[in-house]
Amino acid sequence: MDHSPIELLKRQAAERAAALVRSGMKLGLGTGSTAAHFVDCIGEKARDGLDVICVPTSERTRIQAEGWGLRLSTLDETPELDLTVDGADEFDSALRLVKGGGGALLREKIVAAASKRMIVITDASKEVAHLGKFKLPVEADRFGLVATRRHIEEAARACGCSGPVMQRKIAEDKDYLTDGGHPIFDCDFRLIPDPDALARALNAIPGVVEHGLFIGLASAVIVADVSGIRVVGQLEA
Repeated sequence: MDHSPIELLKRQAAERAAALVRSGMKLGLGTGSTAAHFVDCIGEKARDGLDVICVPTSERTRIQAEGWGLRLSTLDETPELDLTVDGADEFDSALRLVKGGGGALLREKIVAAASKRMIVITDASKEVAHLGKFKLPVEADRFGLVATRRHIEEAARACGCSGPVMQRKIAEDKDYLTDGGHPIFDCDFRLIPDPDALARALNAIPGVVEHGLFIGLASAVIVADVSGIRVVGQLEA
């Protein structure tokens, strides 16, 4: 187990979110290094008697949850969830997020939208005054990738964003593909002046499957830093 200072902060945020969970809840389990701590917390609580149903947002999270013996479901079987807990690559004071560094943005967004509440857990390094420091992932259909990339670049320029739009690779000659079989473009804008406008513009591109701007989904962000835990937004329902 990694006991580095940053991982200990992530664990603290995960423990605070896990304290919100009660038996009988239907949970969405996020993907990524911080969300993995939450899965561990729920797994430990389940061994002590917590009874919950969980919908994972990725194959990686499903495998981790199965390792704890958690009861798993799908959104087809359990289409309405009480709570989703997930991490973020960055967030701002308006609870707008950039997610998808781990490649699970589509399923993460579908699960979050099916939940009554989405709580984000993170360390203070992910808090930004303006989104864009982290590369914005945009998941695309494999058909017409060159045309889709051009549309993304045009939409970005119209929204005041500039920077390279690069297809994600796992090797020089091998494309990264999501669990759904889609490639991802990573957009290195560094600054997104109007995240809401960019989200609308990306949504209008036919070849875009989903993008990593999560707007209007998070109820609260639990932030762990060296001074303790603080909450941005409304934690309780």
